[in-house]
Amino acid sequence: MKMSGIKHFLIRTVRPSRLIKLALIVGIMGTFVCNAQKVAPTVSLFDGSTLNGWKTVKKENGKYWSVVDGVITGGDGVTNIPTNTYLRTTDTYEDFEFRCLFRLTGDHSKGLINSGIQYRSLIEDGKIIGYQADIGKGYWGDIYDEHRRGKLVGGDLGTLKHLLKEDGWNSYIVRCKGNRHELYINGVKTCEYVEKDESIPSDGVIGIQLHSGGDAKVEFKNITISPL
Repeated sequence: MKMSGIKHFLIRTVRPSRLIKLALIVGIMGTFVCNAQKVAPTVSLFDGSTLNGWKTVKKENGKYWSVVDGVITGGDGVTNIPTNTYLRTTDTYEDFEFRCLFRLTGDHSKGLINSGIQYRSLIEDGKIIGYQADIGKGYWGDIYDEHRRGKLVGGDLGTLKHLLKEDGWNSYIVRCKGNRHELYINGVKTCEYVEKDESIPSDGVIGIQLHSGGDAKVEFKNITISPL
């Protein structure tokens, strides 16, 4: 029965003394239905076969990024990465919940094996500037402000260290709402951060970093974003 039909039924059958209370309930139900209809759907950021919707910050670094077996892949685990390189979305996002599965591998004896997820980031003068959800030994679950202010908050590994697969697949959740940031790895909250500087942009691209200094290989799949 439609909402208008419910109201008509109540007017004909319910005593006036109860009609006001029931009308309030119907109004609340209507508001709930309207709000539920406004919830934005979860969107996949990766089609599983191409890099459509993504581009490298520097065109010449495109050689480091590819799709292999349905996975976005940076590096090959053999070649030394001479410079930080980033793959980023063509669209921007503000309040959201980002989810993905990731795997970082490489020989730590040959150099730094590190990656990260950029978010609310800007592209200026060939650089990506913004927040990063860090990935890698010594940096798991940190929030780093790339090319701006440096490390903002360290990740708590008290519980995560028992669940983390350092060379295997792990999950990451980045949740931003207003000035509050929260990071989760394998469902464990590693940190939260409240931005107090109103001059810092709250909208920007999502990106993936392949850090220089070693033979790192980073892989991402099941990449989704849900507007909040």
